Amino acid sequence: MKLLPTLKEKKRYIVFQVLAEKKFSLTEVKSSVEEMLLSFLGQLGVARSAPIFIEEKFNLNQQKFVLKVGHKYVDEVKAALALGKSIKNTPVIIKSITTSGILKKAGTRLG
Repeated sequence: MKLLPTLKEKKRYIVFQVLAEKKFSLTEVKSSVEEMLLSFLGQLGVARSAPIFIEEKFNLNQQKFVLKVGHKYVDEVKAALALGKSIKNTPVIIKSITTSGILKKAGTRLG
C-alpha cells in the first residue's frame, strides 16, 4: 500500500559549488559534505534533514553537486556547508547556487 501524498516528506534540491584551487573527486566531496553536516547538525539533525547526495548530478569540471534535503532544513544545511573550511586539508568555499523542488530544474543549474 502506498503512502498518501500528504504523508510524504517534502523535499528540496540544493545545488552547491565548491570553490578551491584544485579539483576534488566525487568520493572526496561526498565524504567531506557528510562530515560537515554531522559536525554542524549532529546525528539528530542529520536524521531529521535526511540529506541525500545525488551522485548522478555531480559535475567534475565545475565542481557542482546536488543535495536532496527535507524542506524544513534547507537553511540549516546551507549554513552547515557554508561553514565548512577545507576538503583534504585544502581551503575551500562551498556556496549555494539555487534551491528547487524539482530535480530537473536543479540539474539545469549544473552547467
